[in-house]
Amino acid sequence: MDLVDARREFPALDQEINGYPLTYLDSAATSQKPTAVTEALARYWALDNANVHRGIHELSRRATDAYEGARIKVARWIGAAEPAELVWTSGTTEAINLVATAWGLDNVGPGDEILLTTLEHHSNIVPWQLLARRTGARIRYIEMDGAGRLALDGLSDLLTERTKVVAFGHVSNALGTINPVREIAAAARGVGALVVVDGAQGAVHAELDVGTLADAGVDCYAFSGHKMCGPTGIGCLWARRELLDTMDPYKGGGEMIAVVRRDASTWADLPHKFEAGTPNIAGAVGMGAAVDFLEAIGRKAVIEHELELLAYALDRVGEIDGVTIYGPQGDDHSAIVSFTLGDAHPHDISTILDLRGVAIRAGHHCAQLAMKHFGVAATARASFYLYNDREDVDRLVEGLHEVKEIFG
Repeated sequence: MDLVDARREFPALDQEINGYPLTYLDSAATSQKPTAVTEALARYWALDNANVHRGIHELSRRATDAYEGARIKVARWIGAAEPAELVWTSGTTEAINLVATAWGLDNVGPGDEILLTTLEHHSNIVPWQLLARRTGARIRYIEMDGAGRLALDGLSDLLTERTKVVAFGHVSNALGTINPVREIAAAARGVGALVVVDGAQGAVHAELDVGTLADAGVDCYAFSGHKMCGPTGIGCLWARRELLDTMDPYKGGGEMIAVVRRDASTWADLPHKFEAGTPNIAGAVGMGAAVDFLEAIGRKAVIEHELELLAYALDRVGEIDGVTIYGPQGDDHSAIVSFTLGDAHPHDISTILDLRGVAIRAGHHCAQLAMKHFGVAATARASFYLYNDREDVDRLVEGLHEVKEIFG
């Protein structure tokens, strides 16, 4: 399937908003869903709905096969050594909380250090702050330079024998910065720290092979289904089997046990010891269908298309007088243009664009430390995916000229 054909698979894009063709430039928040995914969800609910791993009847067998089959597809998509290394979660946020709780409470103590970056999404800050509060650990940060790149010159000074965790994003949702994962992971491994990567954007918009990342020192990689054409409410934690084997369950309940006795219980094999209760079966089915859809196009084709579109957008938006674009403008920039325009508040920019059918995001993007670094409360953010084209960029630019006229 080529990208032109792929665009036709998204019914939501074939509609008008306020009399204009919809231009959807908010994929960093959530992607649109192709027909293959919505049909897979409808088919599951209509014909295969049952609980997994428990029933000795046909529908339960179908649901279990679909649920575990999706795990195999996603594991293959990210290059995992085996499906058992992939734990279903509700999304990136829960995956990071799982590690911070299940691993952190047993391995982090008073005076230990957790190293984050000021570029992080709140989902990769707050769980570690909670861990620090519970254990007496200290949070430290890798700062950014003026372009929105991590200032890694001081990394060796930040990494000490007290550093227990280094957690950072693969790709920034606020600026589009692609971080040097292998370089940071290798340095963190040098002091024996656990390396956790927030892959909410990276799993979608960057090259990804968790096998090679593991060789570099990455221990955990968290990501969501809804940013990669799948449904909301489903995501994954990938982690090395050796690490998962050492971790106690994050939650207790049905399905995650081997034996329950009066005074204690034992746990199910990986990955099920981390999947207590009835899981999001439909979500997994939909995420598996999303992977099928993306594999038919190819990760490389998607990334090349996004980078071509990003270059065009940076040129066209950058030509508008009064625009300030945030984030690096080089090879380490993914499919996001974060900007301000003169004195216009980003919310006003978004509102005016919406009247022309152009959907962008405005605000702090759950990255308030990044906003503070640049001395702004918010930015406007246009984010691109496989279904966008140059006409979408042109409509964005036309709308921004109208914003400029209104605000002088």
